[in-house]
Amino acid sequence: MTTSEPGAADVQVARALLSVSDKTGIVDFARGLVELGVEIISTGGTARELTEQGVPVRSISDLTGFPEIMDGRVKTLHPKLYAGLLAVRDNPEHARAAAEHDVEPVDLICVNLYPFERTAARRGVSEAEAIENIDIGGPTMIRAAAKNYAFAAPVVSPESYDAVLAELRELDRRLSLSTRENLAAEAFAYTARYDTAIARWFQEKRED
Repeated sequence: MTTSEPGAADVQVARALLSVSDKTGIVDFARGLVELGVEIISTGGTARELTEQGVPVRSISDLTGFPEIMDGRVKTLHPKLYAGLLAVRDNPEHARAAAEHDVEPVDLICVNLYPFERTAARRGVSEAEAIENIDIGGPTMIRAAAKNYAFAAPVVSPESYDAVLAELRELDRRLSLSTRENLAAEAFAYTARYDTAIARWFQEKRED
């Protein structure tokens, strides 16, 4: 991660959404964010894990005003979240729309995906179980934050947590533009690998 001085394009991280299947390091990462004054929004099992460990968490339902439904299939797919991730913050029209619809900006997401490849490779796994491990909301959040890296940061790897926290501490809760761009590149590569694994599974299924 870069440690360059913050500039005009740098965004101070005030709100982060954490939603992970691989919970390695997530409690320490969340605690580090809270120590910096960052509000944590979370979903499902991640929210339970953080709450059990004493990390203050705001539910995604509180942000969106809509409950998690359909066994968690629909929880983050809501315009209030995506407007908060995708708004071009120096665009006056975007700012007006955000104010009109009570949109709260989300500055950082920490998301990793349902373990589709590991599940599908397991002996005796049913087709229904494999399909339930096709993540929808996770890749959508990752791609939204990565597309809007000028104003948001996607974190998809536990190996990045320490470096992200170090830069946030050094730069007064900011991540430099070059860091956000690097995180975006990693994020798009991650979702591309994930979709490739799913496409390969469907191809092999047809061939069988």
